[in-house]
Amino acid sequence: MERYRIIRMLMAVSVILLLAACGESKLKDPLNWEVEQFSYTDQNGKTFGSSDLQKKVWIADFIFTSCETVCPPMTANMTKLQKMLKEKGIKDVEFVSFSVDPTVDTPEKLQEFMKKYEMDASKWHFLTGYSQEEISQFAEKNFKALVDKPASTTQVIHGTSLYLVDTTGTVVKKYSALQNTPYEDIIKDIQTIR
Repeated sequence: MERYRIIRMLMAVSVILLLAACGESKLKDPLNWEVEQFSYTDQNGKTFGSSDLQKKVWIADFIFTSCETVCPPMTANMTKLQKMLKEKGIKDVEFVSFSVDPTVDTPEKLQEFMKKYEMDASKWHFLTGYSQEEISQFAEKNFKALVDKPASTTQVIHGTSLYLVDTTGTVVKKYSALQNTPYEDIIKDIQTIR
């Protein structure tokens, strides 16, 4: 009797472990950084936030429109990724670019910046409408990213990664958005978590 009880208990534990494994991400070494709820202003002057991204896969980065160095190539690489996804028939991925210079980057400035790129603006949301301190804290807390605007310059110091966020609002991967962007790896990861 005791032996059967132990076997049943082991079988129950095995089933629980199997079910738990089914719910885990299939990505190798996911970051698992939860993104807090947010609500900001997009390039159209409309409210946009985490509630609009529920149950969606999204790609995020941090840029600013008067950037003289890294932001144009980062945005070009994100645009290329968006086109590659479209070519592969993956149309349900959203793109979110957080401005790290919100006092300068008005919705109008964001729209001007977007016109320089051949992007699908219906799936790309450039956000502003917060203080410099807020975006610095938000980037650090949710994306482990540095954002700093020294008083001595118009340029903002910020990270050059892009982040893959899953349907639960969790950052699962980060990649270089500046050099050697691993487009095929990102696409495979998106297909894995969709």
